[in-house]
Amino acid sequence: MSDKIHLKVITHEKIVFEDDIDELYVQTIDGRMGILKNHVPVISTLGIGVTKVVKDKECQCIATMGGILQFAHNEATILTDIAELECDIDVARARHAKERAQARMKAHDETLDMARVQMALAKSIARISAREKKF
Repeated sequence: MSDKIHLKVITHEKIVFEDDIDELYVQTIDGRMGILKNHVPVISTLGIGVTKVVKDKECQCIATMGGILQFAHNEATILTDIAELECDIDVARARHAKERAQARMKAHDETLDMARVQMALAKSIARISAREKKF
């Protein structure tokens, strides 16, 4: 029997991450949650944020844009629309998106879809945080 957690991060297009890991930390809609081997079964709704994976004391971050986490019997699955490994994130593009969203929020445009701008801001922050390993 393995002393690891088997994790799969899946989008509509592909399996973004699959490996046996030691620790998993996710951003749920209610806050951060950590999972270790033999954690009780759980299903949780994810928020936009950073998923932290620890294997052999090495940390890897994945920007996850919402979704669902299911964990049972040391098998974890994250189903999400968008997931990006830290190494695949264009941090300059993410910073530009963050600045653009912040500028739009400050403009106080009456026709602005504020929820959409806030979502864009949250996604850009998640990407930057994952790339810089801030969680």
